[in-house]
Amino acid sequence: MSSRTADPLAALGALPGVADSVEAVRTAVDRVYGHRVMRRRSNEVTSEAALRAARASAALAGADWALEEVRRRTDFGAEGEPRTVGAALRLTAEAGQLLSVWRQSPLRVLARLHLVAAGGASPDDTVGRPRQAAEPVNEPLVTLALPDAQEMAGRLDGLARLLLAGSSAPALVKAAVVHGELLALRPFASHNGLVARAAERIVLIDSGLDPKSICPAEVGHAELGREAYVAALEGYASGTPEGMAAWIAHCGRAVELGVRESTAVCEALQRGAA
Repeated sequence: MSSRTADPLAALGALPGVADSVEAVRTAVDRVYGHRVMRRRSNEVTSEAALRAARASAALAGADWALEEVRRRTDFGAEGEPRTVGAALRLTAEAGQLLSVWRQSPLRVLARLHLVAAGGASPDDTVGRPRQAAEPVNEPLVTLALPDAQEMAGRLDGLARLLLAGSSAPALVKAAVVHGELLALRPFASHNGLVARAAERIVLIDSGLDPKSICPAEVGHAELGREAYVAALEGYASGTPEGMAAWIAHCGRAVELGVRESTAVCEALQRGAA
């Protein structure tokens, strides 16, 4: 991600095709927020969106469970897939509680998200802090070259400074950059994908695009598929205008699909109330 311009995030918003993605997302979000169910039962829609977002984020991390299985299971402390699903559930619950801290220190929030994903207190001293030199990273989905710890720390600090400086860029652009940069850097020893998707969620909420957190982009990312996700991420990591625009468009489509999911939830609630 280039930082040569005064507002590099806004510059990304001017890339060819990005404005169309931004407008499509805005239109979709406005439509679901205008649904009649949202006037009376928005809390139920938010809760259901969070559950579906967690299921989808866990699926991208390798634990592809059916939604009803996520609802009924309680053994999220067990090793393997249950722990991954549990981490995703904890992160979606935590994301909305960290907005005030995010506005002051995104790096503190990212550390907190990693701690939450890892399950709280742990004897492993890699939890809750960026990785150091020579520490391995467990993130099998992302096969991009791993930046060394020094480059990672510099870019992570640069991302935080960009966010704190403020930007006129659309919410979709900011969310896509945060998501893409975290996946490209993989700043933690584990759970980077889950943390990156939770951070995207925080930006969408904090920006005002999705204040009630009812547009689960995670659902869209999972629906578009892991191959498309990785291919779009490679475009982001390339740093080319075309690659960056393709990643932003991919994230926009994911939000649109998340909106479709929550619209279906609204319709189901409306039929149940009829």
